[in-house]
Amino acid sequence: MSYRDLRAFCEMMRGLGFPRLVSVENFRNPNFPLVAELMAWLVKRYDPDVDVPLDVDTEQDRVIFVRSVAQLVAEKAHVKINTKRLYEADGHAVKEMLKVAKLLYGAVKDSDGEPMGTESGGGGGTSGTEGGAREVPVMFDAQAKISQLKRTRQLATEITVSGAKLYDLLGKEMHLRQARNTALGRQLELADVENNLRRAVSQVEQEIRSTSDGVDNIAQEEAAWDSKIDKKRIELDRVEKRLQTLRKVRPAFMDEYEKLEGEFKLAAEGDVVTSAIAGSTVVMPATSVPPSRGNDGLESSVPVQIDDDDDDDF
Repeated sequence: MSYRDLRAFCEMMRGLGFPRLVSVENFRNPNFPLVAELMAWLVKRYDPDVDVPLDVDTEQDRVIFVRSVAQLVAEKAHVKINTKRLYEADGHAVKEMLKVAKLLYGAVKDSDGEPMGTESGGGGGTSGTEGGAREVPVMFDAQAKISQLKRTRQLATEITVSGAKLYDLLGKEMHLRQARNTALGRQLELADVENNLRRAVSQVEQEIRSTSDGVDNIAQEEAAWDSKIDKKRIELDRVEKRLQTLRKVRPAFMDEYEKLEGEFKLAAEGDVVTSAIAGSTVVMPATSVPPSRGNDGLESSVPVQIDDDDDDDF
């Protein structure tokens, strides 16, 4: 038993509120009365209604105490205790008591409140444990509580489903009990057993043959698919090569096409210029012409307007 485990056990007992001061030195030598008091207190703390024999004066009483405590812990807490080590009442017994102490201390840490200790006794206490209650702070972790809640819901669902299945099976038990008893009470004949075994062997052989045939068929199908895949791959390569060849070849009509395209562009440009010239109109400002003399000898001043439309006649 390591010193760390001894110290951890002492601290856990203080945190759980054991009414006596427990130190590491108490377990240097066998101390069965202290071990009996500790185990009885732990069992009472786990279930206050249990009856633990406290008489440990004789060897037989100690054996009865160890067996009863181990049985109670196994039934209530589902913890297995080595009775031989517990009977030694030294550091090895602390290792067994630590199992129950860890369970209770973990429950206290996971609780929402803060456990309170009782007043220390024995006359050898320190200033930190005498004269009042001792509080052990407990940290509250909301995330841990949420995960525990999810796990609890899952377990509740599983318990409900298992209970329903168990109920159905117990309902069928009344009908199946008679058939089971009849089958168990019937005398087995070697001929019937031999026939049943041969029938089972023949069925297994038939299943083996069908499985072998299926494996062979799968192998044949696999070979056929492999050949089809190879053919498709060869065809794909041939098509890709054909595509590359067509991309590299220049068609024979491309020269004529480019020549006609150039002529078309020139003709289109000429049409655009001609349309622009035909649609434009130039208006000249009115000019004064020297007065001309008419037949009557009078001077006439008439403005003359020149329009570009007259030029189109030429």
